Amino acid sequence: MASDKQVTFVVVGGGIAGVTCAEQIASQFASDEVYLLTASPLVKTVIHFKQVSKTLEEFDIEEQPSSVLEEKYPNLKVIQSAVKVLRAKEHLLQAENGQTIHYKKLCICSGAKPKLLTQDHPHVLGIRDTDSAQEFQKRLSKAKRVVVIGNGGIALELVYEVEGCEVIWAIKDKAIGNTFFDAGAAQFLIPSLEADKKERSLSCKRARYTTDETGAGHSGASEELGSALGPDWHAGIELRGTVQNSSGVHIEYECEVDKIYTQEEFLQSKLNTEKSELGLWPAYVQLTNGKIYGCDFVVSATGVVPNTDPFLIGNHFELAGDHGLRVDDHMRTSEQDVYAAGDVCNAGWEPSALWQQMRLWTQARQMGWYAARCMAADVLEEPIELDFCFELFSHITKFFNYKVVLLGKFNAQGLGQDHELLLRCTKGQEYVKVVLTGGRMVGAVLIGETDLEETFENLILNQMDLSRYGEDLLNPNIDIEDYFD
Repeated sequence: MASDKQVTFVVVGGGIAGVTCAEQIASQFASDEVYLLTASPLVKTVIHFKQVSKTLEEFDIEEQPSSVLEEKYPNLKVIQSAVKVLRAKEHLLQAENGQTIHYKKLCICSGAKPKLLTQDHPHVLGIRDTDSAQEFQKRLSKAKRVVVIGNGGIALELVYEVEGCEVIWAIKDKAIGNTFFDAGAAQFLIPSLEADKKERSLSCKRARYTTDETGAGHSGASEELGSALGPDWHAGIELRGTVQNSSGVHIEYECEVDKIYTQEEFLQSKLNTEKSELGLWPAYVQLTNGKIYGCDFVVSATGVVPNTDPFLIGNHFELAGDHGLRVDDHMRTSEQDVYAAGDVCNAGWEPSALWQQMRLWTQARQMGWYAARCMAADVLEEPIELDFCFELFSHITKFFNYKVVLLGKFNAQGLGQDHELLLRCTKGQEYVKVVLTGGRMVGAVLIGETDLEETFENLILNQMDLSRYGEDLLNPNIDIEDYFD
């Protein structure tokens, strides 16, 4: 395997950014060899892609064997191996399998890894990829109580989907899901946690997992993380504990984990005087608000950190504050001919007033696609403009079985006191929030089937002065689309 290979384009990472980038390059340069390196035997592909409006897009994610890509693009070769060393000055990449590859252009799409509360704790599980989701399912089937730490997308989906098990949900914020919502939207969603699960329709199954039960086909070191989970990663996985009819979720606000004890450590600690009321559990979690909970295990869903590990040694990448590889508006890193896209990178250009980077599927796809076009433009020596998708932040997802659309500065990010909010809320049906500054719409959160996304996207993009409409902007008896078509 120790052959030296000269390849024009190399992409690292089998997640959405990497696969999108490799596909785009392979289709544009049909006579050039393109290599895709991935640590996992399965790659993430975008299916059912639908452009909903100018900037909003919906798609499903499917895990497929890498051979599917090779069949589609004869010039694309997938190598199942992690990266061992990158020597950027020499344009040289060494894979764990011993292969050495000389590239002309490299795009790093290695994603991010979970920020775990503690490393290697027997009762702490981080959920990031399919393997960890299956491990979670296995542990949950024997559990009576779990403690979930974190307030991002995975935590939100998790607490909603778990059945037959008590969930203690500890978040450091005043409201749930504050990355995505304000406190009002959180209040709108909270009743869904108490609602009877039987009433829920699970119409939306986006990710289909194809890992076999035996785990065969997983080679490579076990600590190699697979690519991140898709939205609705829990669809098709039964998340059920051992308690009949217990779907209780108890939320502890504004606190973090102080310490996690194994049963043995706890029994020997000073806290053990309270053991009679706490019961006997495999693990105990002490929160910063002083409360202690016994549980079967702890789920760490506290966000991610860019996965830059093998690339930094011996190279001079400029890193952002979150340790992501800083890229310019052509997705170039500070090392020559090395690009980056998706969760591993940090947008280092001056963003549009209505866009911000969030480590989401939609952005991974957009960045991967745009990085491929930038690499192509560079090779062909053609100019390229920053893609339109970076004009306006937009994202469609589902939380608690509601459709959720986020546009622009949906949480008034960076606007200080200089903004006003308009709200419309119908309990159990829809929640609409508009962010205005100087009479112009700069952001919106739409929960439920509101059908307002396209109208609002236009109003944000064309920055029309809406002062004269006042509260009528959200009056349900006025067909707002008629105003602005």
